[in-house]
Amino acid sequence: ICGVPYAALPMATAMSLESYIPLIIKRKEAKSYGTKKLIEGIYQKGQNCLLVEDVITSGKSLLETIPEIEQEDLKVSDIVVVLDREQGGKQLLEGKGYRVHTLFNISEVCDILQETGELSDEEVKRIQDFLQGNHIQFEEETRSSYEQKLETAQHSVSKKLLETALAKQSNLIASADVTTTQELLELAEKVGPHVIALKTHIDIISDFDYEKTITPLKAIAAKHQFLLMEDRKFADIGNTQELQFTSGVFKITNWADFVTSQVIGGFESLDCFKNVGVVAIVGMSSKGALTTASYREEALKVALSHPNVIGGVSQNKIPEDLLLFTPGVNLADSGDGKGQQYNTPEHVFKTLHTDFIIVGRGIYKSDDPEASAITYKTEGWNAYINSLDKKTIQG
Repeated sequence: ICGVPYAALPMATAMSLESYIPLIIKRKEAKSYGTKKLIEGIYQKGQNCLLVEDVITSGKSLLETIPEIEQEDLKVSDIVVVLDREQGGKQLLEGKGYRVHTLFNISEVCDILQETGELSDEEVKRIQDFLQGNHIQFEEETRSSYEQKLETAQHSVSKKLLETALAKQSNLIASADVTTTQELLELAEKVGPHVIALKTHIDIISDFDYEKTITPLKAIAAKHQFLLMEDRKFADIGNTQELQFTSGVFKITNWADFVTSQVIGGFESLDCFKNVGVVAIVGMSSKGALTTASYREEALKVALSHPNVIGGVSQNKIPEDLLLFTPGVNLADSGDGKGQQYNTPEHVFKTLHTDFIIVGRGIYKSDDPEASAITYKTEGWNAYINSLDKKTIQG
């Protein structure tokens, strides 16, 4: 349970004490000492959080609170409000998929006070006239289209990804988490026509041979017009990363169009990726990941400032200047029992403004990987198109 700061905190505290459900406290600003956290309390990532608010007018305070709670990998689906002023805030939140439970609305309060003689008929009419004349209209925040992002894209890989997405009407990246060359090439051939990129973990291929693995893989990519994304998650000092990138048996620099990299080594550690795009690991989709809100904030600073970076991997919304790659997308499962948390295409495009979805088990473990790829391609594209619609919500 969390009370929206700060008026609802006493109510949330009372509810927590009465129900024996843990309370978390959300600060308006993190302190510069102590834990330095915005969210204080004992909780586990993936748990549901009930929000409590005293009064809802525009819903602004809730809209400021929800993302900060969700950044801690807590789920918000229900909100309890004591009084709804009937000026549009409830409708706005319901339009975003949240269930809003109100104890009273302002009309009911006026009726009760009128019946008990606390308000005159004239006073009630003045209140009603005020409410009718002060409905708040909201335009839902929408994401930039691929065409708009293509106009401002600076990196050649960003442009190629966006052009491929538009040409194929697909935003699907298939994750090839297989362990043999045959499995890799067969999967690439089956899903190739439907994806914009194939994500590899080349170091798990047990029978890797450059000429037998990479050469035919590049040919399949050229045939079906998709890019190759090596999910190496580089995480070292710049010199070591450069050797890992250019040398050894994999010679990633010779074939990958873009790679993933942690930014824990700092800005200069990304300088070695000169001929490819870099997708910064801002957050991970596994339960209990240590990519906290403060780490994500620092990682984004590096990602936004480095010219080699084209986007970020994250379970949270990131600035529009970066392309957002969201893993852990699955239509069927909410998790795999090993800490992996899944999202649906509709959620990640509408809520996170994702650009590209990364799908692994939902495709390569399917009985028919090609059919599954087509399904994810269709669902992903429809979710993207729907996320472009700008709706006006009126209370």
